Amino acid sequence: DDKKVYAMLSQGETAGVFQLESGGMRRLAKNLKPTRFSDIAAMVALYRPGPMELIPEFIKGKENVDKVVYPHADLKEILEETYGIAVYQEQCLQIANVMAGYTLGEADVLRRAIGKKKKAIMVKEKKKFITGAQKKGYEKKTAEKVWHYIERFAGYGFNKPHSASYAMIAYQTAYMKANYPVEFMTALLTAEADNKDKIALEVEECRRMGVFVNPPDINHSDVGFTLEKDAHSLGGKAIRFGFSAIKNVGEAAMVE
Repeated sequence: DDKKVYAMLSQGETAGVFQLESGGMRRLAKNLKPTRFSDIAAMVALYRPGPMELIPEFIKGKENVDKVVYPHADLKEILEETYGIAVYQEQCLQIANVMAGYTLGEADVLRRAIGKKKKAIMVKEKKKFITGAQKKGYEKKTAEKVWHYIERFAGYGFNKPHSASYAMIAYQTAYMKANYPVEFMTALLTAEADNKDKIALEVEECRRMGVFVNPPDINHSDVGFTLEKDAHSLGGKAIRFGFSAIKNVGEAAMVE
């Protein structure tokens, strides 16, 4: 819950942040303005073909939580975290469990049938869902409405543990960049030394941040990028360009 992390993400300053550095992800971060870890996890799950069309609805829900409309009031607890939208596979399983009495195992069969568009099984499951919902006291019209909701989302729902794992690495890298910017950029530049295009972009990011990247120097440079004192740079530390990132030099030549 580091405020610096969320402030940085909300500005779209995600260069070097795992999973969040593409142009599309930067725009999403700026528009959504994440304020909690679950927002980052949802970003990872939503920024894919299919779910992307739900991004405006997701952002609208975050901006106006009191105006979020749920398919049914009984589903609020399941969908509240994602502002009324089923983002994860597990949410579809829970909906089938709560409204139609499915076991979670039966609900997963339903999810797979929808995801693979197996029409014969879907017809059978629809009947089972509506019958189960009516037995639990829901009107047929309500059951059909929720069925169509599940049918819409289950086909592309993301696995929540997968999304949360990616989001955790994204948060950790964002935390390092927000709190140890010069050290983070030094490590990032060293890691990307073989990618000259990425190096150019990351040096530009350093400039934006106010971090000086000093040119290579036979007396001061090492194989990788290194830290050195500089009173004019961010935090009193600058980055010295590493020899391994110089075209036609590389680490092998340095070792020799």
